[in-house]
Amino acid sequence: MIRVLLPAHLRALAHVGSEISIEVPGPVTQRSVLDALENAYPMLRGTIRDHVTQARRPFLRFFACSEDWSHESPDTLLPDDIVSGKEPLYIVGAIAGG
Repeated sequence: MIRVLLPAHLRALAHVGSEISIEVPGPVTQRSVLDALENAYPMLRGTIRDHVTQARRPFLRFFACSEDWSHESPDTLLPDDIVSGKEPLYIVGAIAGG
């Protein structure tokens, strides 16, 4: 099981707590985790990544094992600590402003 932590606005939309666990078939990549997340919580489709291009939404970031994975290829394998469930994958709402 892969552990995922969502920002407050996505937790409210999906009606879940701060951490969810999802089963991810096959290799564990950003793409496979997001596919499984959107299949389990269809109301999240289009909120984390674009419907058409599948690109990450501008004000969301992905963190795995305290490292920013936002600009990694969606098909890069996630670290073993994420795969084993030892560490969660964080989806974080970025803060912008001046």
